[in-house]
Amino acid sequence: MTATQGIRAFYDTIAEDYAEQFRTTHLAKPLDRAVLTAFAELALPGRGPVADLGCGPGRVTAFLAALGLPVFGLDLSAGMLAVARREYPELRFGQGSMLALPHADGSLGGAVSWYSTIHTPLDRLPAVFAEVRRVLVPGAPLLVAFQVGDVPRRHDRPFGHSVTLDFERRRPERMAELLAQGGFDVRHRLLSEPDESLGEPTPHAYLIARR
Repeated sequence: MTATQGIRAFYDTIAEDYAEQFRTTHLAKPLDRAVLTAFAELALPGRGPVADLGCGPGRVTAFLAALGLPVFGLDLSAGMLAVARREYPELRFGQGSMLALPHADGSLGGAVSWYSTIHTPLDRLPAVFAEVRRVLVPGAPLLVAFQVGDVPRRHDRPFGHSVTLDFERRRPERMAELLAQGGFDVRHRLLSEPDESLGEPTPHAYLIARR
């Protein structure tokens, strides 16, 4: 099984439980909503739709749509996409990989990677960012959110299922370097300390870069 197949199988297996577990806590933090709102104001929807890359059950996609963006979701997992389509039938969701986006050069007005690079090896991130840059129009923003740290967190048998996957943590400085290697200009950096009320063990970082 390839790494991509393993990621897809993991999320296919836990999709329903994941969606239910985080139904009330996803985007519960005011800062998360503020960052996404700022991204929406920076996006260039008049020059193409906006992509929620690694959309999972579609909640970020729906939040951005409520702000008026012409947004669609893309994910590896058919299970996650089934949840997203059921919960938000008015929105568009498709299956695909950030390493090979099914979009023409310069066709998107913005992109969000909301904790969706956390399974990509560090040495492949410049290729991911270069692929995202390819599909964005000049000046369009990319928002990247991730957990901060140096040691991966292993999720073993989540919700009692026989699957395992490592969730990588990154340093904002290193992520900014990798975005630059992928052809982006990092314009905004924000760091949030762990929220104990949500059971967060590590800080979270948000970078907004421009093509």
